Amino acid sequence: MLTKEEATQVLARNNASASQFPFILNTDPIAKEIGAKPGDLVRITRPSETAGSSLYYRYVVEG
Repeated sequence: MLTKEEATQVLARNNASASQFPFILNTDPIAKEIGAKPGDLVRITRPSETAGSSLYYRYVVEG
């Protein structure tokens, strides 16, 4: 989960609002596990065969 400062930097870097990112429900098992609440922005790191790892961001919404 990103801090407010980190989320602000990600939004500025992408010239976007949080609601423009793909959603993840707060009822998702992983969102529950990390304690994500609606309005949070979370970072997901996935392995990638070509890049080593890829970063994805999700905006937490009420589920």
